[in-house]
Amino acid sequence: MKTIVLGRTGLKVNKNGFGALPIQRVDEKTAVYLLHKAFANGINFYDTARFYTDSEEKIGAAFSDRRSKVIIASKTGALTIEDFWKDLHTTLTNLKTDYLDIYQFHNPPFCPRLGDKSGLYNAMKVAQRQGKVRFIGISNHRQSVALEAIERDCYDTIQYPFSYLSSEDDQKIVDACYKHNIGFICMKAMAGGLINDSALAYAFLNQFDHVLPIWGIQRESELNEFISYQDNAPEMNSSLWRKVEKERAELSGDFCRGCGYCMPCPADIQICDCARMSLFLRRAPLEVYLTEEWAEKMKKIEGCLHCNACHSKCPYSLNVPDLLARNYEDFKTFWAKK
Repeated sequence: MKTIVLGRTGLKVNKNGFGALPIQRVDEKTAVYLLHKAFANGINFYDTARFYTDSEEKIGAAFSDRRSKVIIASKTGALTIEDFWKDLHTTLTNLKTDYLDIYQFHNPPFCPRLGDKSGLYNAMKVAQRQGKVRFIGISNHRQSVALEAIERDCYDTIQYPFSYLSSEDDQKIVDACYKHNIGFICMKAMAGGLINDSALAYAFLNQFDHVLPIWGIQRESELNEFISYQDNAPEMNSSLWRKVEKERAELSGDFCRGCGYCMPCPADIQICDCARMSLFLRRAPLEVYLTEEWAEKMKKIEGCLHCNACHSKCPYSLNVPDLLARNYEDFKTFWAKK
């Protein structure tokens, strides 16, 4: 079982981290079962957020009796000092704990720093002095914000998307975290569901001894896959590298990562999935998506208000309305051939 030290925090964690966003989609009994099974198999790092509905509460239900044996990271999307303290109080209550191992700013549009007008970083430092927060982190999808956080050297951890589909600029962020001894927490290791080979994803990230992937777990079968790699880790070889290059070519250019920051849509379009439909149709069995249910969801694109709210909120600066329109036309082509 491989472990790593999470940068300057000194926290020793299993190379497998548990991403707890998906457990909001299952009932508490199922969530607690998955969390306990992960713990029993050596997984000790759990990442959640206020944004993930009842995810924090489920982790609290699972680990309140063994709090000192797990490392818990959560996030606040607060943009005011008042909301920061409200979020922290709610998070600690939900998790049934009096401290967080890592508290992260959740995808802010800027890099909070000591003395800035927002006061957020100052509030975080107060919480740290009070013993409510051990280490300070930031989670972001924007390269500019991540780079600034590294350059200012005021964060213990950075959570950022990274997979074998990432760009060279993304790789520079990973390398810079290593240079500055900042813990790198890797989200979107499966590229928001576009990567469908967990062994390949694991093998790629296993090359980076300072990177902690947090795998989004919703089903026991998913958890079993990652547990199986702990003692039999797949390794990159020429065959796997060929597959990486093939998928990089296939998924090059603008594509939706499914982060969800564009939601909700005022026209009730399920943007995260509809904007990736072309890729789904080519990477999954067609019968999964060529259904009446999906036809109805895709048809909602016709009602796009072109308000550009999704475009302005996209951390990847994608032209979301245009991407939706292109995916809708592609879906209709496949549907006509059904």
